[in-house]
Amino acid sequence: MSEIIIYADGGCRGNQNEENIGGWGAVLQYNGHVKELYEGKRNTTNNQMELTGAIKALEALKTTKIPVHLHMDSAYVINGITQWVKGWKKKGWKKGDGKKPENLELWKRLDELVGKQKDIKFIKVKGHAGVELNELADQLANKAMDEVE
Repeated sequence: MSEIIIYADGGCRGNQNEENIGGWGAVLQYNGHVKELYEGKRNTTNNQMELTGAIKALEALKTTKIPVHLHMDSAYVINGITQWVKGWKKKGWKKGDGKKPENLELWKRLDELVGKQKDIKFIKVKGHAGVELNELADQLANKAMDEVE
């Protein structure tokens, strides 16, 4: 049995500004089939769009039994889901300083979806380095932002 390959990305034009446009894109590949997903949103952040890309890709899966390899260029998402979330959960979804993590509801949703998968690996890729499906996920995120503008 082969694995489901996912590349997800997110971005935000005008990040940190009150008025901005964000978007996420995801490419799912399995057994010769490719599915592209994307969506844009106003007044968001880059990190929210990165998280949303991973969430929406996992929500699109129709099975939890096939191994999943989720590739992203976001250290924030990769480190968060593979390292930080464990500690936050032990502390009642709080960071070391006692404060709630930013984007808490998105982290909880991603953690829930990851927990449903029998076998999932998160793989960090270098952004804008010519990795074909990562570049496509980036293009989809930009397409989503273009459609919101």
